[in-house]
Amino acid sequence: MERKLKNWGNYPEVTSNVRSFDTTRMVEKLCAEEKHWIARGMGRCYGDASLGQNVISTLKYNKVISFDVENGIMECQAGFSLDEVLQLAVPKGWFLPVTPGTKFVSLGGAVASDIHGKNHHKEGSFSRHTLSITILCGDGKIYTCSRTENSDLFEATCGGMGLTGVILSVKFQLKKVSTSYITQKQIKAANLDELLVLFEQYKEYTYSVAWVDCLARGKQFGRSILMLGEHTERSELKGGKAKEPLKVHTEAGLNIPFNFPPFVLNKYSIKLFNFAYYHKNFRKVQQSIAHYDGFFYPLDNIKNWNRMYGKPGFLQYQFVLPLDQVEGLKLIMNKIAEKKQGSFLSVLKVFGPQNDLISFPEEGYTLALDFPLTGSLLKFLDELDKVVQDCGGRIYLTKDARMSKEFFHSSYPRLAEFRDIVNKYNPNAEFKSVQSDRLSITR
Repeated sequence: MERKLKNWGNYPEVTSNVRSFDTTRMVEKLCAEEKHWIARGMGRCYGDASLGQNVISTLKYNKVISFDVENGIMECQAGFSLDEVLQLAVPKGWFLPVTPGTKFVSLGGAVASDIHGKNHHKEGSFSRHTLSITILCGDGKIYTCSRTENSDLFEATCGGMGLTGVILSVKFQLKKVSTSYITQKQIKAANLDELLVLFEQYKEYTYSVAWVDCLARGKQFGRSILMLGEHTERSELKGGKAKEPLKVHTEAGLNIPFNFPPFVLNKYSIKLFNFAYYHKNFRKVQQSIAHYDGFFYPLDNIKNWNRMYGKPGFLQYQFVLPLDQVEGLKLIMNKIAEKKQGSFLSVLKVFGPQNDLISFPEEGYTLALDFPLTGSLLKFLDELDKVVQDCGGRIYLTKDARMSKEFFHSSYPRLAEFRDIVNKYNPNAEFKSVQSDRLSITR
């Protein structure tokens, strides 16, 4: 069925032939009948990675294959979501080993994007906890791959943006927990320099992330709130929480039913929001116990929150810089403040060591920002790209919709090795996307 299709940022929009499947035989038949597919799950990547001429939706291929409750090993079809994993696993005392800022991600998408979270500095990305993957490749064969079996395919599929084929199932290791709550600490940092000291001081925390005011100037440049967390033990719970220690999240209560007018998000409203968010914590340090849903997924409680950015949509810009490139981080934040290109959601994290084939994370600082799409934005982001490139950093493909192929090719050092593996298992570009063509990976 031909339809207009766009991902979470609402940019770009393409016309695609969209098909779905619920059996292996059906997806094999689809791929034999038509060329140039790309798999798509819940569409929560922000750019054009899961858009193409022909799109295979995995959402109907969404069953649990097995769940070893004693050892926390789960295998599911690719369309099964993190939301559904949590609903099944949490009551049994298990949690996701790694989670991004939304639970509305398919397992196939989690692997293709090699998702990371607030615990990367301690526990790595999703691929570290992935045990095996089954995948229908461009040569028409179905492979099982892992770190020891067809390991080249495994490496190229984790973070490979769906270019090796359609992921059919994922087996992964869960994390043992005794409650569904997080003991959290929030610390206000007066500026970026203080924040970076705090990151180092509290690096032993499992979860850490900071909201940053990218519009603040002078002595308040980079003022932030650092949020730290550990899984709560049952002995720490009181009252109603103690009665339901493994309570699962509930459905979102709010919904944005229409696109906001463009004038709602402007430099004044963003500045006001940043001021209010920073000052909402009256004390320097605050501690509390929060449900995992509020700690990990605050925006999931607002359905269709992407509509706040209006019909034109928005771009999320996420980059990583090596640890020794703090001056580059400051330069980018200064450019944002100077141009008043503020973001409601400016999130800074620290990545631990990682040197995978094509996955985004590397040891350093990663900053993610949401920018409303305006006429001047693309040129401004090109300026930021130049700084990232000069500092030896790179952009997250899952968030990208406009990076140049020259920057991409220079910033992923093992790209040639990745392309060789893609060509081995996807020899005639049977799987390709708008993004892979734009970046000259498959075209």
